[in-house]
Amino acid sequence: MKNLPARNLSKSNAQFQRAVKRLPLGVSSTFRYWGDTRTLYVHHGKGGRIWDIDGNQYVDYRLAYGPAILGYADDRVDAAAKRGMEVGGVFALSTERELTVADRISKMVPAAELVRFSNSGTEAVMASLRLARAYTGRESYLLVEGAYHGLFDAAQWMVNMDSWDPRSNQDPEIVSYGKGIPPTVKQLVHLTPMNDFQRLEDTFRKHGHEFAAMLIEPIQGNCCGISAKREYVQLARQLCDKYGVLLIIDEVKTGFRVGKGGIQGILGVKPDITTFAKAVANGYPISVVAGREDVMRTFRYGGASHGGTYTAHSVSLAAAEECLRILDETPALATLAGYGEKLKSGISKILDERGIVHSYAGHSSMFGLFFAERAPDNYRDWKKSDYSFYDKMAYFLHDLGIICEPDSREPWFMCEAHAQDAACFGDTLKAVERAVDLTLEHFEEQEKKSA
Repeated sequence: MKNLPARNLSKSNAQFQRAVKRLPLGVSSTFRYWGDTRTLYVHHGKGGRIWDIDGNQYVDYRLAYGPAILGYADDRVDAAAKRGMEVGGVFALSTERELTVADRISKMVPAAELVRFSNSGTEAVMASLRLARAYTGRESYLLVEGAYHGLFDAAQWMVNMDSWDPRSNQDPEIVSYGKGIPPTVKQLVHLTPMNDFQRLEDTFRKHGHEFAAMLIEPIQGNCCGISAKREYVQLARQLCDKYGVLLIIDEVKTGFRVGKGGIQGILGVKPDITTFAKAVANGYPISVVAGREDVMRTFRYGGASHGGTYTAHSVSLAAAEECLRILDETPALATLAGYGEKLKSGISKILDERGIVHSYAGHSSMFGLFFAERAPDNYRDWKKSDYSFYDKMAYFLHDLGIICEPDSREPWFMCEAHAQDAACFGDTLKAVERAVDLTLEHFEEQEKKSA
């Protein structure tokens, strides 16, 4: 192929070579490693854009997997965080602002009758499962295939689609995400397909009396935004009630992003426990476990253990107070969702002009793009779908100054600053158009070679 886009990544590549000698894969999270010659090192971010250490500028739709809901280095939130610094940092004691932020969360989310703070989405989900077990006295739990609930042993289980024969009349084998997860944990986990109503009922009929909780991401943030039907989540609520199981809605990615009341508000389903993290403080580290008062009061001496030296840190709390105020009292959520709708329309125009069939999943504020007539609504269909066009397009987009996840797992995330930067939209569509044409050319050449 001729005239391929190119970036100068010499400084990032040199940094990688230095870093890999001290940091596994040269990074502090495996998901940040994009290859020896394409791993980025960020210099700074502002609004909806980031700059790497080579000076390359990008419109960012990855947004750290969603936290920068207002945009990087938002002046309002950063000013609040600085006021939080003046409080003194961490005390492993409480401050008045904890109640202020908890009150705001309860106002925005009716299911959040009581609130506890933590530091990350993983920690919040860990605590929610421990809470459910303490409250019910049960150990087993139910996950939905394709969901991502964080990096801890109980959550890192999936169905092995690569080795599954759909004609076998058997479900795919449940396997761990990777090594280091004790096989004994598998005895407690059950998985069920998204949006399969009969299977959900059958699973509860067979095992419901064993479950402490059912965990669900109604929009699967690590599976390109594929979504549960309203009726499916409502059925889950009914079955949990019937069998004495606690419904945990994981809103680590959707909370305070798809709406003030989260995805649960849109679906009209009230969970027993819910978790929030990404958008709570515009990138400052904080997460939330919230839920029914009688359940939440199981966090006590002699009940479920919960704590942490850095929970409710003064800086993160101050940032959360201001970020949630903005999301609650200003049109920010409507603004960024409107930008998402506009962006989808712009991308669709490019694809339609080239006769490329496509569809979207998720919400306008965090959508997935599929090159199929209809987006899948369950992990099995997603895993069997052809996402080679998307992955190649994403490769070219990076070289053209647009950041999305290098593969099709993550949705595109919108922030308020995208809509406020007049050039973001045009820069994005210009890059998408070129990336699509380059991808078409790539696959045409592949076909010629194989002919």
